[in-house]
Amino acid sequence: MTESSPIRREGIGRRGFLGALAATGAGLAAGTSLSGPATAASPATAVKSRASMRTGFEVLQADGYRVLSGEKVGIITNPTGVTRDLVHEVDVMADSDDIDLAAVFGPEHGFRGTAQAGGSEGFFTDERTGLPVYDTYLKSGQALADIFTSSGVETVVFDIQDAGARFYTYIWTLYDAMESAAMAGKRFVVLDRPNPLSGRKPTGPVLQPAFATFIGRKAIAQQHAMTVAELASLFNDEFLPEAVGKKVDLRVVPMTGWYREDFYAATGLQWVLPSPNMPTPTTALAYPGTCMFEGTNLSEGRGTTRPFELIGAPYIDRRWTDALQEARLPGAQFREAYFVPSFSKWATKTVGGVQLHIADPVPFDAIRVATEMIITAKRLYPGDFAWRADNWIDKLTGSTRFRTMVNDGASTNQVVAAWQDELGDFDEIRRAHLLYDKRP
Repeated sequence: MTESSPIRREGIGRRGFLGALAATGAGLAAGTSLSGPATAASPATAVKSRASMRTGFEVLQADGYRVLSGEKVGIITNPTGVTRDLVHEVDVMADSDDIDLAAVFGPEHGFRGTAQAGGSEGFFTDERTGLPVYDTYLKSGQALADIFTSSGVETVVFDIQDAGARFYTYIWTLYDAMESAAMAGKRFVVLDRPNPLSGRKPTGPVLQPAFATFIGRKAIAQQHAMTVAELASLFNDEFLPEAVGKKVDLRVVPMTGWYREDFYAATGLQWVLPSPNMPTPTTALAYPGTCMFEGTNLSEGRGTTRPFELIGAPYIDRRWTDALQEARLPGAQFREAYFVPSFSKWATKTVGGVQLHIADPVPFDAIRVATEMIITAKRLYPGDFAWRADNWIDKLTGSTRFRTMVNDGASTNQVVAAWQDELGDFDEIRRAHLLYDKRP
């Protein structure tokens, strides 16, 4: 590994790493340049970024797979693990003589993406490559370590597009895999991809340990504002030593040409659904907030073409739209909407509600917006609004606080203020693991 390689090793200082990254990025993107400020939806920005922004896989491939040289490799990925030309990286690596790809590990929804929420594809042999595909969904600890061992791989690679919210489960697939790789004595390599919400600042409550589940294993913010490689570094330093008594042998392959304020539109990449109910980058922008409706008796839009943007229930009428418009929430607009979910809550029933439109992603705060939506719905329809009987909202928000404050009549400002101290503490920890700066 040369000093100019963009592969980060544990123990290399951030300043030295960024210098190496800049040198390598300049060599990889010769003849391209970045100039001017980035905007979330600017076509010009997207064109400029298309030539210079490279995912971790693109950097790895351009580097001749050197960080994986001489080892049997297994990869945890899904349909988002594609090249800029939309060819799956497993197909690319399987055809390359520069890497010994020996196995694929399928997460929730599966490696090729055939399963719905809460499902996986099971073990199979991939028809395209002939590789064994191991089902890792809901497997962790020694059970997952045993899968890594039986597969014969020496290095486990992770490359999945995240959605930027604590309860999007792929980051906990990452955590579980890191923990099990440490137990099995495997190296672990993370190929980075953009956070579609940007990496500007974290928002929302921080999970309390007593509420840990697969939609939130550890104490991070609801909208964490980190990439998967940055999260991997945080997991390795903050959580793995306590969980398994040691860190995993971690390497990350960072992106080049991505900046903290960049939303997905600025990357020039095509969006590939990371899961069936995450169809667009706009869905991802709304998701850290409106996914909280999973914890209520309102439909969060599953079973429609705009999940997490269409929200409603049979008892909702136009008063909700009017009240939300009057709230003048920055970056958000609301349209009165009626829809019939094909599955999930209120399936085949006509429901009334709203479509959330994100007019400007920069001031838009998904969690504040959804908090206002929930509080307003409870106030307008006190006899109809209800939490899910299992108090799923507590798992989503990471404690009982959100539910109890809303029940007690707290305002949106009061609810948001309640998590600011813990959010500040998380941000202090987060900052030590950030790999990317703001656009100069």
